[in-house]
Amino acid sequence: MKTLRLINVRTQTEIVARCALADKFWTRGKGLLGRASLPADEGILLVPGVSIHMFGMKFPIDAVFLTKDDVVTDFVENLAPGKMHQSKASAGKPHSTLELAAGTIQRVGICIGDKIEREEVAT
Repeated sequence: MKTLRLINVRTQTEIVARCALADKFWTRGKGLLGRASLPADEGILLVPGVSIHMFGMKFPIDAVFLTKDDVVTDFVENLAPGKMHQSKASAGKPHSTLELAAGTIQRVGICIGDKIEREEVAT
């Protein structure tokens, strides 16, 4: 699986230093299942993905919905285990979902319309 560094272009803030790119059926299906937690500097980008479920999860997350051009269309903060969320974006058609540690959206100041830049990280 590729690893990415994600940056908010508007603020030039690093969102996460290590983000797994889950762009295959099995990696998207597994997502964060089986993990006990998600460090603040890690995430997973589900491509494609416009809805998520938290069944079987052990911790809450923040979820950011992105267009094909990686522009933020919608987000949900502190999504609890056992819940579901489908983007109802009005700022563009969502294409992928970025799952982050709970509190990341507020900590790094992600807003609707922000452009997210991907940088591939050597593993």
